[in-house]
Amino acid sequence: MRGKPTQYITRRQEFYGREFKVSCDVLIPRPETELLVEAVLDLKPAPGVLIDVGTGSGAIAVTLALELGWPVIATDLSSEALVVARENTLRLGADVQFVEADLFKPFGDDSADIIVSNPPYVPLSERGTLQREVRDWEPSLALYGGSSGLCIYERLIPEATRVLKPGGTLVVEIGFGQAQAVSELARGWDRLRLIPDLAGIPRVLVCRKP
Repeated sequence: MRGKPTQYITRRQEFYGREFKVSCDVLIPRPETELLVEAVLDLKPAPGVLIDVGTGSGAIAVTLALELGWPVIATDLSSEALVVARENTLRLGADVQFVEADLFKPFGDDSADIIVSNPPYVPLSERGTLQREVRDWEPSLALYGGSSGLCIYERLIPEATRVLKPGGTLVVEIGFGQAQAVSELARGWDRLRLIPDLAGIPRVLVCRKP
């Protein structure tokens, strides 16, 4: 009756065939985000350094660590979210190292092979249009990307240029209507492509550092 999402009542959500713990401190993993995981797996990468930025529940990091069979590093600005992510890691037996950080501050130049992120991308102006289950219950830190919805991309993509090794890959989820703007932010990167979701909406952007 209060609009609390079922996942926050049961404290669980399925993602990529596994059950993850969730709380009001983390975004509820969406089926669309599985496209991001598949985009990474389709790269068939050799073992290397993979960083998941803004890990939330840890769904992406844990899934990739288990599917790839090698360690993953995950960051989040929220210490509360990292508590949930660590619980999921221990319960599912994944090899994930967590760092409380704002984007890439702890990482050196040319230190990562792959960077993945599902950043906050909802424009603040659209807050009133969201379902109350989202607006009133999911964490604002994980939802809103400033007035345009692009403020995290505007920081993340230039920083990824610094942290990725030459030839390294960036894989990010994007919101509805953001494909052109985010692609423009990645101008100069190699092999840029957009992956649509089942509704045909561009949902994941993949590109390589020159």
